[in-house]
Amino acid sequence: MKVLVTGSNGLIGSEAVEHFDRQGHEVFGVDNNMRRVFFGAAGDTLWNLERLKNTCKRFSHSALDIRDRAAINELFSSQRFNLIVHCAAQPSHDKARDIPLLDFEVNALGTVNLLEATRQHCSDAVFVFMSTNKVYGDSPNEIPVKEMETRYDYVRVEDYEGIDESCRIDRTLHSLFGASKAAADIVAQEYGRYFRMNVGIFRGGCLTGPAHSAVELHGFLSYLVNVALSGGRYTVYGYKGKQVRDNIHSHDVVRAIEEFAANPRPGEVYNLGGGRQNSVSVLEAIARIEKLTGRKLDWNYVDEARKGDHICYISNLRKFQRDYPKWKITRSVDAILEEMVASRHSDPAHSAAK
Repeated sequence: MKVLVTGSNGLIGSEAVEHFDRQGHEVFGVDNNMRRVFFGAAGDTLWNLERLKNTCKRFSHSALDIRDRAAINELFSSQRFNLIVHCAAQPSHDKARDIPLLDFEVNALGTVNLLEATRQHCSDAVFVFMSTNKVYGDSPNEIPVKEMETRYDYVRVEDYEGIDESCRIDRTLHSLFGASKAAADIVAQEYGRYFRMNVGIFRGGCLTGPAHSAVELHGFLSYLVNVALSGGRYTVYGYKGKQVRDNIHSHDVVRAIEEFAANPRPGEVYNLGGGRQNSVSVLEAIARIEKLTGRKLDWNYVDEARKGDHICYISNLRKFQRDYPKWKITRSVDAILEEMVASRHSDPAHSAAK
């Protein structure tokens, strides 16, 4: 295949590049290091680009901006892609409030540029859009929860497996990031359903892994590990640190993309996260990292939750597992943390970038 990966220097993008390159496919990456623009030096992803150039055999890269419609069209007219993995985004719901126009241009306009170029030049290709659980806004907070010693959890038995795709995405507080991604999510669905294109939408929970250029505003687990190892201070915002997230390793995300690409369902939407088995609260994550590193984390508490933040979010994976039974979670939270710590110790370039 000929594979296009947008956001190819990022967490999921770089995992996709490596995965499809190992299989012998020709991989074209697009990434203009906008993460540095969003988050400053700590968000710089050039270290990851250099790593890909050194390890991949059939990888070529362009610093193209997905907002540039003419450049996107030129790229697609000169290549015939079989698979488009669209990961490029402004990913922080906190940062979006400071850059609402840039956020919308990257997340919504950039996505429709790519979808239309696919329709015009390679309409039979599979297009996978990495969406987010923030399209649900704060509607998941309406689900009854109970406070436990170290976490919040769902009260009702029927909610045990988490949030499924029937959760509403309107009449709720999204953050501007959630709104721009919801716009892109709906447009991607429409290209799948209206034009019958092979478009799949993955609404991600906490996507994580060692290749994350994590910052305070984006990259929960990875940033927490960075702070623990660097001796910095971590801030917990609201909910007593008992807010819950489900964490999925970038490898398992790319495996889901691969399964969908082999048997696409036009316009289908899937929640994709670590599920119940990989759910962890902030307090629980801190305790696990302290045990793993042998270091006490310096952290403080601010008794005000981030606007629109989820109290308890666990991705219900049953729909995807029903449609793609070969796929499963292969990395536990503990395994993910162990890999992150080992990566920070063994990769000076990564540590320096942080």
